[in-house]
Order: sequence, then C-alpha cells, then structure tokens
Amino acid sequence: MEPDVRYPIGKYEIMPFSEALKQEWLADIKFLPNLLEAAIANLDEHQLQTPYRDGGWTVHQLVHHIADSHMNAYIRFKLGFTETTPTIKPYDENAWVLTADVENLPVNLSVTLLFALHQRWHEFLKHFTDAAWERTVYHPEQRKEFTLWQLFGMYAWHGRHHVAHITTLRNRMRW
Repeated sequence: MEPDVRYPIGKYEIMPFSEALKQEWLADIKFLPNLLEAAIANLDEHQLQTPYRDGGWTVHQLVHHIADSHMNAYIRFKLGFTETTPTIKPYDENAWVLTADVENLPVNLSVTLLFALHQRWHEFLKHFTDAAWERTVYHPEQRKEFTLWQLFGMYAWHGRHHVAHITTLRNRMRW
C-alpha cells in the first residue's frame, strides 16, 4: 500500500502527559528551525516552487506556513498561560499562503523568524509546571477546549509533519 503523502509521519494523536514525552516535544520545538533549514538546503527556485503533493502547497508556501502557524501557536500558549480559558483566534491558513509576503519574500526570512521564535517558545515552555499543562484555551471553530499539553503535542507534531513533507518530496524527486 502506497504511503499517504499528506501524512508522512502519520496523523496527530493526543497523548497523555509523561516526562519523557515532554522532553521529546521540547526538543521538537527547540530544533525545528534547524531541521527545516536542513530540509530546504540547496533547493533552487524551481524546487521551492514544487508542491509537496498533487494539489498541495509548494515547499516555499510550506516554509512560510510553518512560520505563520507557529507565531499563532506562540500567542495561543501565552494567552492560555496568562488567562483563564481564553478564546483563541482561528485563521484561514489557505488564504494566508496566498498573501503578498508569502508570494514575494524568500523562505530564509521565515526560517530566520523561526529561529528566534522557537528559542523564545522553548524557553517559555521548559519552565511550565505540571499544572500549567492542564490550562486550557477554547477553539471557537472546533467548539471545544484544548489543554496546553494537547496543543504542545500538536505543534511538536506539526513541525515534524511539514519537514517530512519536504524531505519525502526530496527523496521522491531525488534532489
């Protein structure tokens, strides 16, 4: 059976809290910019403009999307940590990848942004108490609350998920 190129590492699954998983996910947050930078190393403009799958975003769009998504994530964590069950702001990620900054600016700007963002995010998260992970945010589109632990796992997965889109594309194309 052909692997699903949409989910090269599988779909995200909510996992119960564990210290080992917390350390793994902290490493995912800390090192995502390095992994992304390595995944796009030496790609030319044609390669950056290649969709990772039929009907999917280009590598260029994926890189900018990760920055957009993780900026939103950082704000969601700050709100969830400092407020009581705040309502988080959803956004249309498909519309965001069509904006002028994504279309016109090189991917290295988003990679640079991710290095700074993930350093702050990692520093913030590594000081959470066990109780802090149980704080919640409300997602109005999904009409449900998520714990910060659940969001943590989702965003750790999200970075690995999109890096795998790029690395599996490189392997398929033999770049």
